[in-house]
Amino acid sequence: MVIHTLGENNSLFNRFIAEIRDVNVQNDPLRFRRNLERVGEIYAYEISKTLDFADQSVETPLGTAVTSLPKDEVVVASILRAGLPLHNGLLNYFDRSENAFISAYRKHTEDGKFKINFEYISSPSIDGKVVILADPMLATGSSMELAYKAMLTKGTPKHVHIVSVIASQEGVDFIKNNLPAENTTIWNGVVDAELNTKSYIVPGCGDAGDLAFGAKLG
Repeated sequence: MVIHTLGENNSLFNRFIAEIRDVNVQNDPLRFRRNLERVGEIYAYEISKTLDFADQSVETPLGTAVTSLPKDEVVVASILRAGLPLHNGLLNYFDRSENAFISAYRKHTEDGKFKINFEYISSPSIDGKVVILADPMLATGSSMELAYKAMLTKGTPKHVHIVSVIASQEGVDFIKNNLPAENTTIWNGVVDAELNTKSYIVPGCGDAGDLAFGAKLG
């Protein structure tokens, strides 16, 4: 399985990651959402390099130009609600793609543990298409695996790109061990070594959904 960690290379991408983590910048939800969106745009550009291309003719006012354009059909999918800003960033570049949305969340029990609950999926057919499955945080990997299995009810994809902004090493290893290596690629911004007792990534950035859209009850 191919794994890309974009933060390992020096670029402006690292500025966006730093601001996503920064408790002072996090006081501005608009800035937090925009940084997730900008990260999504960078991922879209990088993922586009992996697609299959074909030459096409374009008529200009003065003649005909030949250019190489992507020929894969793309479906951008995200896990609600935290995935929405990242989804928008991907969609800004993959503006002709189809879209899918998955409702999955942590349902906590009285003993402090939790299980991942799946409630809903809205998706086109993904048969033979390239699926980009996005969630800002890849903690244990369980939500991403559940979302992946939900997508498979809509067809058999050509390739799946797993996209997260901040991942734990445990989450990356989980995806490597539970998704097919031959047609899955993992894209991370940074990989942190630790999960705390509540399965939050440390140092991570906190709850991405709350930071983007406000705290929730329950």
